[in-house]
Amino acid sequence: MEAIAPARLVVLRHAKSARPPDVDDHERPLAGRGRRDAPAAGGWLYGAGCVPDLVVCSSARRTRETWELVAVELGGAAPPVVFEPQVYEASAAALLAVVRETPEERRTLLLIGHQPGVQELVLSLAGDADGDALTRAREKFPTSGIAVLALPGAWVNLAPGSAVLTDFAVPRGWKQ
Repeated sequence: MEAIAPARLVVLRHAKSARPPDVDDHERPLAGRGRRDAPAAGGWLYGAGCVPDLVVCSSARRTRETWELVAVELGGAAPPVVFEPQVYEASAAALLAVVRETPEERRTLLLIGHQPGVQELVLSLAGDADGDALTRAREKFPTSGIAVLALPGAWVNLAPGSAVLTDFAVPRGWKQ
């Protein structure tokens, strides 16, 4: 019998968004910096071996645009993506409920969402951390910030304090 690979939850805060006047929050697009940083986040995921086999993304425009730019950098991988309205403006508890619905055959889930929910979810789940990852994630979870959590068991059993924060990165793109 083949052993199942450990599960990883990769949490990505959307890239920097613009604030155009008279545009509803849900429909705010990425800013120029966000358009530079999102591909850098995708490149970081690819280089770190964190290519997802499932993506759950907020339905907000800035998260969808972030995913489109991240996806291009994943070395041709085309994981299924679910644009989930429940992720928009979600609390840590609501995000945890979404994550717990991940099918067991999916071993790396990429969750793309918003502050403060993404930071609160990471801090809630991380019972331990490698190096200073937890300190940095606690201090600030900026746009394009990525947290990688190693999970101890089944998605459905994921609980606060049960994961290990193995990495925290904030990839930035080059100015043009």
